[in-house]
Amino acid sequence: MSKQVHAVFFSPTGNTRKSVEAMAGALAENFEVHDVTVTAPAEEKIFGRDDVVIFGAPVYGGRIPAVARERLAKFRGEGTRCLAVVTFGNRDFDDALLELVDLAKAQGFVVTGGAAVVGRHTYGSIQVDRPDAADFAADRNFALKAAAQAEIKTAIPGNRPYKAGGLGGKFRPKTAENCIDCGLCVKFCPVQAIGADCRTIDDRCLACFRCIRICPVHAKNMDTEEYRAFAQMFSEKLKGRRENKYFL
Repeated sequence: MSKQVHAVFFSPTGNTRKSVEAMAGALAENFEVHDVTVTAPAEEKIFGRDDVVIFGAPVYGGRIPAVARERLAKFRGEGTRCLAVVTFGNRDFDDALLELVDLAKAQGFVVTGGAAVVGRHTYGSIQVDRPDAADFAADRNFALKAAAQAEIKTAIPGNRPYKAGGLGGKFRPKTAENCIDCGLCVKFCPVQAIGADCRTIDDRCLACFRCIRICPVHAKNMDTEEYRAFAQMFSEKLKGRRENKYFL
């Protein structure tokens, strides 16, 4: 395709990035990446009518994260076609996709498709191998169809006003004694909630567990009785595979 394709996403643990980039790759061999997981663009970015933009964000409590909403609002369209994508951890996406679609429209984009796709849940052991090959194949098929039409025809499920959510979970990662003070958790925290000592975590924390995933010595953890009990219960509750939802 001759048009420029852009992948724009907030993705603390990588699920959203994987799905959005699979879709972008189906539309163009070379696409532009705009990762707003850690910081917002320094200035507003405006796309033209010949561009195609794929917006992606995870679902936190049935909403897109508030910080993701703020950063995605830095991108504006001029009748630019876009795809709206949310990733959820096998429970539900509630109002998140509708919220992202509404945001995109308010920013001057024409939404031609929406998707709610399953990825590994942050908590417990839930769909740990997803998105998988079948998911990526479905993502690519959806992107080709969505990018080829002028506007979405299917209603997006959800409610207005949106449900409360988007602020993250209550859990706060712990830091074990083997921490080597490398600072990766500080540098890559999506909301700069981790102090310079690599141990102090304030209430801006989203409980996204990015710090746990990227710690090179596995010092960041959720090794508490409360979390283990919750994770076991939640993993059992959500063990059945749910499928992606695509709206064209």
